[in-house]
Amino acid sequence: MRRRLAALAILPAIFLASNAQAASSDPVGDLIMSVVTGALPASPVWNLKATLYHAGARGVGALDALGCKVVAMRTVAVDKALIPKRSVLFIKETVGLKMPDGSVHDGYWYASDVGSGIKGPRIDLFTGSGPRSMAAAKALNLASLTAVKVGEFKGCPPG
Repeated sequence: MRRRLAALAILPAIFLASNAQAASSDPVGDLIMSVVTGALPASPVWNLKATLYHAGARGVGALDALGCKVVAMRTVAVDKALIPKRSVLFIKETVGLKMPDGSVHDGYWYASDVGSGIKGPRIDLFTGSGPRSMAAAKALNLASLTAVKVGEFKGCPPG
């Protein structure tokens, strides 16, 4: 809460500073996004084409590229040349999706997997076991998503 209040308190300073010096393309938008996601204003942001995958599809096993258990609606496969493995990503378009336990998604995903078809600005969202697990995220298949790096994790992703 303090962090958000502090971010809001500096809004007037940003407006004054934007006239006095060259600023990023959208400093107010960057600040608002940082308050929403908890990321620093200069965090990397990617626009990615999404696909879905599930256990049992195309030889997908139970382990990710780190050797950890894949976690339904949390694990993502990325091009490690674009998005580093172990990145924690906030994907706003996934907020509110139904989770396997019945709760709603908070938008946080863990880049712990890679795939041979994941090259460039693409992301593969792991939905769970079997094709039926894709139902909650079906609208995101082949959609354009915005991913913001909000941190890194050690070990295996929480699950």
